[in-house]
Amino acid sequence: MTALILLIDQIVNLYVWTLLAYVIINWLVAFRIINPWQPIVRMATNFLGRIHEPLMALVRRVLPDLGGIDISPIVLLLAANFLRNLLIGLLVR
Repeated sequence: MTALILLIDQIVNLYVWTLLAYVIINWLVAFRIINPWQPIVRMATNFLGRIHEPLMALVRRVLPDLGGIDISPIVLLLAANFLRNLLIGLLVR
């Protein structure tokens, strides 16, 4: 059981890091620091978008419209940390 909880914890940790990478890439594209038409940037954005956009879309449907501010990544980070804390609590028992 411990190995399964640790595996899930590592998957959640990987999800958090890829979410941060996705947010940073989107910021760099929005501020025109990197070119979104470069093949590597486009490939990374597409890959990370396919992983994170379905959950972010669910969060966006629930949250009220805040104009140009998208706080769905923050909500997902909080949810991931909550899940990690639950798993650690199960591991301690």
